[in-house]
Amino acid sequence: MTLTKHLFLVVAIAALFSSCNEAKTDASTSTSDKNTEVKSTERTGQAFIEDDGSTPNVLQLAIGSKDHTTLVAAVQAAQLENALVNAGPLMVFAPTNEAFATLPEGTVENLLKPENKDVLANILKYHVTPGNYSKEFLKKFKKLGQANNGYVQVEIVDGEPMIGGAKILASITAGNGIVHVIDKVLLPPTD
Repeated sequence: MTLTKHLFLVVAIAALFSSCNEAKTDASTSTSDKNTEVKSTERTGQAFIEDDGSTPNVLQLAIGSKDHTTLVAAVQAAQLENALVNAGPLMVFAPTNEAFATLPEGTVENLLKPENKDVLANILKYHVTPGNYSKEFLKKFKKLGQANNGYVQVEIVDGEPMIGGAKILASITAGNGIVHVIDKVLLPPTD
């Protein structure tokens, strides 16, 4: 997968997390973007996009990325698809499939179960920050407030920002924010 597709996916995830409380997957929903409509089928709950060809939003980037199929599955299981078409601006930290694969065996499968929807949604929201900050600008922060009301630490390692211990592999701007592709799944601290 190309760097551009990775970045598109990250942007999609950011938008998703900022408006996850408004997600509805059993009806057509108009968004603040007058040219994009998200529809889903009651049977599958999977969203599809009708687009006029304008700049891709976060959801469109995520669906188009072969390296983020696990993330897309998680977004669908948490029923957060519609949040990814929000006007934003949103900053999404999008873990790759390889990042999910490093979690303990069975973790992803367990999180995707319907009874764990709230836990999964909390984890996904922890990957979203309101705003639109470039990788370079992130160096100015010590921590970022996330969409789940938590905070993630920002560290500078070898001159590069790391988010919650995750390395930023690529960054891409979407119509409603910015996506930072990361090499680790961010897990919110437990109380």
